[in-house]
Amino acid sequence: MGTLYSCGRSRGMRVTWAAEEMGLDMDLVLLPFPPRAAAPEFLEINPLGTVPAYVEGDMVMTESTAILHYLAETAGGGALMLDRTDPEYGCFLDFLYHADATLTVPQTVYMRFVMMEKERGLEEAGYAYMRWFQARLTKVGERLEGRDYLCANRFTIADIAVGYALYLTTLNGLSDSLSPVLAAYLDRLMTRPAFARALQREHG
Repeated sequence: MGTLYSCGRSRGMRVTWAAEEMGLDMDLVLLPFPPRAAAPEFLEINPLGTVPAYVEGDMVMTESTAILHYLAETAGGGALMLDRTDPEYGCFLDFLYHADATLTVPQTVYMRFVMMEKERGLEEAGYAYMRWFQARLTKVGERLEGRDYLCANRFTIADIAVGYALYLTTLNGLSDSLSPVLAAYLDRLMTRPAFARALQREHG
């Protein structure tokens, strides 16, 4: 297996969690935050200075959901994937990428402008992205009505990707945005032994 460069509780946790679910022996290097400033040597691996970065041989991947997809297909034996012939394969891919593009990115903007760089006077922009995020929780909430997991009645990397986006609300004060259905779903995911092991790996 390769090496994952990450910061505790960052989007790299998606990959740490998936590795635990799949029993993958992956090296984890935890960097100080923000790595682009606090660990300048990391820029030689990822010039963007963002985490996660997954390195395997000459390959470097920097998108958390793409890393999930790659590992599930190449090292996880397909256990957390859906086969392309599955009727819900398209739905699976949709939620896998919805997790970052639609649910995680607006939270990071909120965190930056409201929590980290408040002195810049851009709080209103942060709150606008908070409301944008809250409105887009509807799709996941409706999908989970009467379901334990997002696709094919079983746990997949789509649940890891979306689950992390919901877990992020517990770190940034937005957990009240979750409906009872979403809160119950997150609780189910957080009770998984692999989730607990991922937290332990990231925080000791």
